[in-house]
Amino acid sequence: MAKSKIPGPLERRHLIEKSQDASKSLAIAEAYLGAGRAVEALEFLAKAGAAEQLGELREAAVREGDAFLYRSVTALAERGATQAEWAQLAAAADGLGKDCYAGEARRQAERGED
Repeated sequence: MAKSKIPGPLERRHLIEKSQDASKSLAIAEAYLGAGRAVEALEFLAKAGAAEQLGELREAAVREGDAFLYRSVTALAERGATQAEWAQLAAAADGLGKDCYAGEARRQAERGED
């Protein structure tokens, strides 16, 4: 059986903490993304300076009504969360039956903090 490209939890922590070239960070991020583990890919995308991929995940989080992913992406992004995106996320979450995320997104949109 071939060894997985995805590091275990302890190895992941070590990789996040040490400096490495952008291509290695991007390869690790892509392995996580390929396995459907977007949240775990975020810090490696940030280390790789992969603004485009982070932007795509941000858009996906809004489109899919995923408040956890959205909050995680915006914490690493140059541009923080916006009231308009929270409102869009709330609508998407409502439509997908993600009531908890919809409620959180509505609360954030109502706060009006960009």
